[in-house]
Amino acid sequence: MAFWSTNDVEPKRNFRFQVQIIGLSDVGAPTDVLWWAKTVTTPSFEVSETEHDYLDNKFYFPGRVTWSEVSMTLVDPISVDAVKITNKLLEASGYTVKANENSQTTMSKMKATNTALKRIIISVMNADGDPIEQWQLNNPFIKSAKYGDLDYGNDELRTVEMTIRYDWATCNNTETQFEPV
Repeated sequence: MAFWSTNDVEPKRNFRFQVQIIGLSDVGAPTDVLWWAKTVTTPSFEVSETEHDYLDNKFYFPGRVTWSEVSMTLVDPISVDAVKITNKLLEASGYTVKANENSQTTMSKMKATNTALKRIIISVMNADGDPIEQWQLNNPFIKSAKYGDLDYGNDELRTVEMTIRYDWATCNNTETQFEPV
């Protein structure tokens, strides 16, 4: 029986999500929830392999897990300036403007992961707005930010594109867990 033939099962929807950066309010944002998030990729991973030749056969063994980067597109509202918040996150990571010759600080992983981006949580929501799946990015930092393109012939919303690097991700499913068969 397919899931769409009953009315008590509903698939997850791509437009029901929320991005939360714990500590975002420390850099001037009114809340840790990015209500201005337009798109976000969920975490993914790749497992390397090791090949072993034995006689006339090849055997493969799993190797290391590498977590892929997460991309996020934010709308740049006027009242909560996404460009300003992104720049403040970069400064909280230890970056200083070179015009300030008195500054002696540098970027570090500790500053980037403990001060700027403490935790990033990507939540998939149900129809009632309750989280049913939550991804937590561990030790995240901003790898790149692109502040969009300006164009007189374009009337779309201005966006900020960010790439987030992290060490690993954890997934918590908050719905009722299935019983093993």
